[in-house]
Amino acid sequence: MTLSEEDKKVLLESIRDIPNFPKEGILFKDITTLLSNAEAFGVLMKHLHERYNDYNLDFIAGIDARGFIFGAALAQMLNIGFVPIRKKGKLPYTTISESYDLEYGTDEIEVHIDAFTNKKGARVLLIDDLMATGGTATAAATLIKKVEAQCVEACFIMNLNFEDAQEKLGAHTKIYTVLENL
Repeated sequence: MTLSEEDKKVLLESIRDIPNFPKEGILFKDITTLLSNAEAFGVLMKHLHERYNDYNLDFIAGIDARGFIFGAALAQMLNIGFVPIRKKGKLPYTTISESYDLEYGTDEIEVHIDAFTNKKGARVLLIDDLMATGGTATAAATLIKKVEAQCVEACFIMNLNFEDAQEKLGAHTKIYTVLENL
């Protein structure tokens, strides 16, 4: 269930670095190049399928917006449901929300109150592209618990290794990252 060095190389070489985006001093990890590379995307999705095939998951919850890509594809491969966790005001039905801190201010994400089809204790994998500060993922794990489901793990394609982020999210669920130390 671990990636071979060759597979890691395929994935790492498919991710483009964009310096000074979205602001000066930030090195942005662009996954659009991974998505457009059929070999790399296939390697990633095969790895995720192998890892989670025996987790007995009921749903995958993807964080707006890049988590939707990986989460929906993996949910289809595992033959389970996909649930979007969206920015405030984007979901059409009754929602619950959770706020989290940003560098300057706060933001909010939401999930439908019946997202996990009223299955108490549903086993949910939370997925997103990148683990940075952990604020959004911690809020998402909190939302999953609020609707009486269980976040069994949070999965990220990349980890920027902010120690306090891992502590913050780790208090709510286990964490798995495909590519470390980016």
